[in-house]
Amino acid sequence: MFDDSKAGINHSPIWAKLHQHQRATRFMQMRELFHADPQRFKRFSLQLDGLLLDYSKNRITERTLELLIDLAREADLPGWMTRMREGERINVSEKRSVLHTALRLPQQESLLLDGEDVVPAVHEVLQRMRVFTDKVRSGQWLGYTGQPIRAVVNLGIGGSDLGPLVVQEALAAYSHPDLTVHFVSNVDGQHIARTLQQLDPATTLFVIASKSFTTPETLLNAEAAKAWFLRSASQADIARHFVAVSTNAAAVSAFGIDTEHMYGFWDWVGGRYSVWSAIGLSVMLSIGYDNFREFLDGGYAMDQHFFGAPLDGNIPVLLALIGIWYNTFYQAHTHAIMPYDHGLRRLPAHIQQLDMESNGKRVGRFGEPLDFDTGPVIWGEEGANSQHAFFQLLHQGTRLVPCDFIVPMNSHYGLEQQHRVLVANCFAQSEALMRGKSEAEVMAELPDLPGEELDMLLPQKLFPGNQPSNTIALEKVTPYNLGMLMAMYEHKVFVQGVIWGINSFDQWGVEYGKQLARRILPELDAAAVSSAEHDSSTLGLIRHFRKTHG
Repeated sequence: MFDDSKAGINHSPIWAKLHQHQRATRFMQMRELFHADPQRFKRFSLQLDGLLLDYSKNRITERTLELLIDLAREADLPGWMTRMREGERINVSEKRSVLHTALRLPQQESLLLDGEDVVPAVHEVLQRMRVFTDKVRSGQWLGYTGQPIRAVVNLGIGGSDLGPLVVQEALAAYSHPDLTVHFVSNVDGQHIARTLQQLDPATTLFVIASKSFTTPETLLNAEAAKAWFLRSASQADIARHFVAVSTNAAAVSAFGIDTEHMYGFWDWVGGRYSVWSAIGLSVMLSIGYDNFREFLDGGYAMDQHFFGAPLDGNIPVLLALIGIWYNTFYQAHTHAIMPYDHGLRRLPAHIQQLDMESNGKRVGRFGEPLDFDTGPVIWGEEGANSQHAFFQLLHQGTRLVPCDFIVPMNSHYGLEQQHRVLVANCFAQSEALMRGKSEAEVMAELPDLPGEELDMLLPQKLFPGNQPSNTIALEKVTPYNLGMLMAMYEHKVFVQGVIWGINSFDQWGVEYGKQLARRILPELDAAAVSSAEHDSSTLGLIRHFRKTHG
């Protein structure tokens, strides 16, 4: 096994074999692979409960997967999976365990961390959330005028916003008919202002989601919400309309929130993995405890598959290895995600944060510089809208862009013909990207054009094809299936981080920008003196703000 404390895995023999294999197969055409093997779909697809992964439309052979699995073993992926699962402090820079999977464990399970079983504490918080959300959803929890709550506003940012936002929107079919849920994250004042314009303070509940209760953007929005609320109510009424997802009891109490309605989580839960924790309180308010438990159970099912399935039959592992094949060995620097489901339209943004904040690193877990590409640029948009936006580049542009298509086989909304058209478009796009359109096929479409016109038009209508994609089909977007889907991407990101030899669970680049913002903020005042440490561009921008603001 390769010792990555001494040299990067890119100096291992298997790394060289993969480069050699890529050079030998780079002109391979997927259309020909399908023609030669009618069973290709069957051999390159996997199912787990209500989820199907079709990875047959990739520039891979069985030999490609053999080499990639050898790479995973060389990086000791099974060992790292065990270390994570058992609570070893694999977040080495912050000396923390990585145990978001513990949030999904059933009550009868056990997981020891420093000699203490964490599962009872997880379920104690879930039970407290259940009691509170049941009261709100049933109308027993009354606001300061005696009316039930009709609107919930989640105030958070990053993982405290995107994760619950994705789940709540995806599961809108399960939402309480008399509760609307809003998410405010942006420090741009129009986000909170435009949200509050729609609401009545007497029937609005705010969930302030900040583990430390010091997140600047979240606290600014919380103070704005509090000021808006106090124009109609009193300080004593805050406890009926504000709750916290935090561990800072002193700051929560000082804000006016009753700490009986403070719901905590642990330092072994990273922000972008936290929707499974009390950060999902807004989701539970929307869909109820039973559906939230189904969501956790779906995540647990994917965990069991991930930790128990062999590498060559493991959905997150195969997705990760195929992603490494393109990103590192084909130098395809982006990866597009297209959910063909309106409720999943924010999923690409969640996965973007999950992936790019985790694996956007230039040094290994021991601080050594890396001389190969790590995390790709993740982007995407909902289908079929994206077909009228950026698919032209995917089909006929010059870049290799691997794609994930995500589509449910059934809809909650009963518009059967529209759903069939949606599914047909999804399947057609992945086929078109793989097949392309040959010169002979174009010629057959243009039989009667004169030569000069044909010479001009034919190249415009050619599609090179051979663009890779995965299709992830859900039976339906249920809490359980959504849990599987989101846990699948979490494990994919982890696997890639292990193989690249990086720590996927810190984010120092994010912290640095926050430090500089704290320095610049007081300097925006007209009477302030700017730091000489700023460059001339930043100084010029500060002066421009002072001159034009107000």
